Amino acid sequence: MKILDALNKEAILVDLRARDKKGVIEELVAPVARIAGTSSEDLVRVLMERERLGSTGIGGGVGIPHGKLKDLESLALGFGISRKGVDFESMDGRPTHIFFLLLTPENSTGLHLKLLARISRILKNDPFRERLMKSIDREEVYDIIQEEDEDF
Repeated sequence: MKILDALNKEAILVDLRARDKKGVIEELVAPVARIAGTSSEDLVRVLMERERLGSTGIGGGVGIPHGKLKDLESLALGFGISRKGVDFESMDGRPTHIFFLLLTPENSTGLHLKLLARISRILKNDPFRERLMKSIDREEVYDIIQEEDEDF
């Protein structure tokens, strides 16, 4: 599965305003909840419960908040950039700037892990992250992800 199979352009936010972990998650969840036809509160709750197990800030300025939801019909993906960076309790202790939000139905563990691995791999590419940080709108972000996703 490619990232853009699950990422709706409307769920790409290029200027996150939140200054803390919960705020970023709430901001990322808003368009995803609308697209998925589910409650923002439920999504935030599931993601914050997952964060309590250990931060999804993987270092290198990247965070991949993710979780599984019982009533979700299909996989939901969101993307956001924080220009200033957020303390996401990242493994390297540095601010997090690039976020992929991943939510999957509770019973789709295989799909959840495959997409999580794909996102992690693609984000290890420094030039890719740099291009994302320089992007100015959701169209450009979409195109950058599409280019990288095709090569993978």
